Amino acid sequence: MIRPAFALLLVASSVLFISDADAAWKAGVAKTKITPETPMAMSGYGGRDNPADGKLTDLWAKVAVLEDASGNRGVIITLDLVGIDRTLSQAICHSLHEKYGLERAQIAICTSHTHTGPVVGRNLGPLHYLILPPEQQALIDEYAAVLHAKVVAVVGDALADVRPSQLSWGTGHATFAVNRRENKPYDKAREWRTAGKLKGPIDHDVPVLAIHGESNATGEAGALRGVVFGYACHSTTLAFTQWSGDYPGYAQIELEQLHPGCVAMFWAGCGADQNPLPRSTVELAQHYGRRLADAVDFVLLTSELLPLSDGLTTKYTEVDLALGELPTKEQIETDTKSTNRYVVARAKMLLEEIADGRPLSPTYPYPVQTWRIGSDIQFVTLGGEVVVDYAVRLKAELSGTKTWVAGYANDVMAYIPSRRVLTEGGYEGGGAMVYYGLPTVWSPEVENSIVAEVHNQLTPQK
Repeated sequence: MIRPAFALLLVASSVLFISDADAAWKAGVAKTKITPETPMAMSGYGGRDNPADGKLTDLWAKVAVLEDASGNRGVIITLDLVGIDRTLSQAICHSLHEKYGLERAQIAICTSHTHTGPVVGRNLGPLHYLILPPEQQALIDEYAAVLHAKVVAVVGDALADVRPSQLSWGTGHATFAVNRRENKPYDKAREWRTAGKLKGPIDHDVPVLAIHGESNATGEAGALRGVVFGYACHSTTLAFTQWSGDYPGYAQIELEQLHPGCVAMFWAGCGADQNPLPRSTVELAQHYGRRLADAVDFVLLTSELLPLSDGLTTKYTEVDLALGELPTKEQIETDTKSTNRYVVARAKMLLEEIADGRPLSPTYPYPVQTWRIGSDIQFVTLGGEVVVDYAVRLKAELSGTKTWVAGYANDVMAYIPSRRVLTEGGYEGGGAMVYYGLPTVWSPEVENSIVAEVHNQLTPQK
């Protein structure tokens, strides 16, 4: 339902006009359901003992293809999933290359990090796959294969939909994300918010990329065909056993209802240490979704929406990101006797790797991807659960709100702490590494290594 306030805005809002210089873009959009058809294990929390027993909202794979006047293409894939592991990500990208000729740098796979979606392949292996019974592991493997096929197919649908379009951008604002490391206990969040006492770094920007249809003879843009937006906050409002896109899912539903025919796509920002607080009810998930949709819609319906000039450059590199001191085989063997089943699962996995002739690596092939969209936008996509410090730093060092920083992209292999968070320790600083299966914490140089590669990719070549 379109709310009365938005009905007035739809009538009163300014109309986007595009100059000839900005009219060279083409774009295509498509979406497909990826809700599991069979009850299976859910991802994100270790305390669940049963598979999903219902559906609150469907889960979706959505695609936007951008093409500039020179034929350079970029494919943004958004998934209502907790994450994606390196093996599945590589397999999907290989299929997209084989079928459509897309290079790795042209493909950005972004996830919403909803904690009410299915286990995805080996993502968070020690937390889920490795401790589940064989019948649940088989369902996970089957779902990964189905997901792979559906993503490849929906990219084909979006490529077939490519047509002349108008691209524009803007920045909204939503304030429900709270730094969860700095504001404990969580049940005090409402009291502290009201009193203005919330602490810690945050990123409340809502980047918006709008795709309108081809302009008419007077330069007025056509109907809204797609909108891609991001926000830096964990998708952890809900923790029950029903499929749900959490607040990002509700935001996408809201926008698609407000703009019939539009495909709304969400990417998670650097929200590894950000939570929606308070949380835990469906009503709150819906509320946060409406607030995020309102932030996007305000940009769409006002002069905050700015045309994007022609030009698309895509880059992708895997950095050998250094880990800290590796455990010895004896230390790993000791972990197999732990009373913590997740520590045991990781230890057994690492010992199997060693037995197979794969010694523990001191580095991880970490994905860093950047796109320049027009002359304004720098779209940075980083792997893993990235803490907010990265967005704050990169925006300060690059182009402010013109620099969009996504986490949870291409390969979600671990939490990615800044040097500050790594030094402080805690869950995001190192405790969560066991659930992803990496053998130890990151090196203190992890932040500078990632930021340096972002700068390297975005620095104009002489």
